[in-house]
Amino acid sequence: MAEDRRSLFVTGLRNAHAMENQAISIIKPQLSRIENYPQVARRLEQHLQETEAQLKRLEDILASLDEDHSTIKDWMLSAGGSMAALSHAMAGDEILKNSFANQAFENYEIAAYNSLMVMAEMGGFQGATNGLQQNLAEEENMAQWLRDNLREVTMEFVSREEAGERAKV
Repeated sequence: MAEDRRSLFVTGLRNAHAMENQAISIIKPQLSRIENYPQVARRLEQHLQETEAQLKRLEDILASLDEDHSTIKDWMLSAGGSMAALSHAMAGDEILKNSFANQAFENYEIAAYNSLMVMAEMGGFQGATNGLQQNLAEEENMAQWLRDNLREVTMEFVSREEAGERAKV
């Protein structure tokens, strides 16, 4: 049973690593396009740095188990994230679509880290909990920021649309 729990935990860690690669492939295109929402750009830049640190923490946890991340999973989810970002870039309300998708993705990540915390507890992988908890806290903070700022971003979007401004997000 212990080996089954270890295997499940490693799979979950690899999935989380791929998920964070996907997050990077979503954030970077958004950052390259933002011109009129500096508060969003600043927070996305901060979260990009957090996400890169999250990847490192996951790699450290995997290494402590003598495991590595899955290059195939990383590539697949990264490609999917890039496609999602591209599809939003064609929308007239790109900033809103990105805001909605970012909030949904953050909540997905929160659920993934909560699940990994349970697996770490059940499998006796106490050495993993600090890194997982730090990743979880960063995701929760980003999700809260997105919730707290959606009204302001929406109001700014509507005002720009009413003024006939069709600039990049």
